[in-house]
Amino acid sequence: MRSLPLAARLYVGLVASTAITVVVLGRYDGIDLATLILVAILFVIAESISTMVDSGRAGISPSSSASLAAVVLVGPVGAAVVGFASCLILRRQSIIKRVFNAAQFALAGYAAGRVFQVLGGGIGIPERGDFPWVVLPFTAAILAHTIVNGALVAGLMWFLGVVRIQRPHRIRWRPLATLELSSVGYGMLGLFIAAIWGVVGPFAVFLVLLPLFIARWTFDQYVAEQRAHEATLATLCQAVETKDYYTRGHCTRVSKASALIAEELGMHAERVHTIRYAGMLHDVGKLGVPTKVLQKSGRLTEEEFAAIQLHPMRGYEIVREIGFLDEALAGIMHHHERMDGGGYPMGLVGKDIPEFARIISVADAFDCMTSTRSYRQARSVAEAIAELRRCAGTQFDPVMVDALISAIERHGWDTPGVVEPPDDDVAEVAQQDHDDPSVPLRLAGEGER
Repeated sequence: MRSLPLAARLYVGLVASTAITVVVLGRYDGIDLATLILVAILFVIAESISTMVDSGRAGISPSSSASLAAVVLVGPVGAAVVGFASCLILRRQSIIKRVFNAAQFALAGYAAGRVFQVLGGGIGIPERGDFPWVVLPFTAAILAHTIVNGALVAGLMWFLGVVRIQRPHRIRWRPLATLELSSVGYGMLGLFIAAIWGVVGPFAVFLVLLPLFIARWTFDQYVAEQRAHEATLATLCQAVETKDYYTRGHCTRVSKASALIAEELGMHAERVHTIRYAGMLHDVGKLGVPTKVLQKSGRLTEEEFAAIQLHPMRGYEIVREIGFLDEALAGIMHHHERMDGGGYPMGLVGKDIPEFARIISVADAFDCMTSTRSYRQARSVAEAIAELRRCAGTQFDPVMVDALISAIERHGWDTPGVVEPPDDDVAEVAQQDHDDPSVPLRLAGEGER
């Protein structure tokens, strides 16, 4: 607790004391004790089997369904007690996190229960005559549960200094709508639990636990598949960077910048994941380019430059059998096309260039310009942005340029440090002054491989 900022400690204390007040002073009239205990057990088990998804960055848990079932079966105070049972979960957590999570779930459950009651929802096992009208107050309860949960977590993140409230340039309605619809659909399982409770009684707990464990197994498989994908990409990127050490970390940064552009454009999460893959693998075709060409000091001959120009098609050939790449393949193959038709490998013009390729083209050039090499200093972010603007419309898609600039203004950009070659011959490398298509030739005469 002492490691938390004072404001965060006060916030956690306030949330916890409010939840305790609700649980202690609430009215328990008409609440069946056996039902309350069984739903609380269901909640604890469901919360204990939460599964990490999205490469470990986010978690999901079926416990919200148990909490919302409590809203119907035992009312707002009962739902608060069920939520407070989170402090008994079987996963390892610090005492502070246990207390805050318990208070958070208790307040969310209580708020959902109050909304359910105010809108006419009856407390207890739903009967046949309650349908379909009970769906409306229950849907409102789901929304209240989601909003309170999110607001309490956001408040803690604010006091911890993790997030800051900023006015968005525009609201991305598609991901918000998708997230909320998913939440409503998942929460409806709580109404299902309450309904079958009237048929089989406490045995409903066992009927519900089985699909919950099946869901956990399914998500575990999904996580394992994601990790396998990430491992595959990491191996390929490492192979490229081992061969072309001047661009160490370049693939990861292009992946990040490409994702920022995609998010700014409002792409849904699945396409953002795919553009990350495309950014990571955009230079994988350099595996087919002779090392002496990639690491040559001085200018490239026409034959050597032609070999470099083949790397997008070679990259496509290397990864085209990887099924999960999908749209990323077009981005890998065409990321050196130009809006005016002067690019390669096919000389596509304007919107004929795949969207992913237009995104990667901007992200690739931006990172090249802002990266320090052993033979020259990086440009500043402001200089790189000015260059992108200058070339928008002829070389780059102006929409993608504007999206990257907006994303950088919002999130910032960490420029990389100097990457030293694996040998001591830095002096020779520092003399190189060659043309390289990683940053197109018309970028103020700058050459990069």
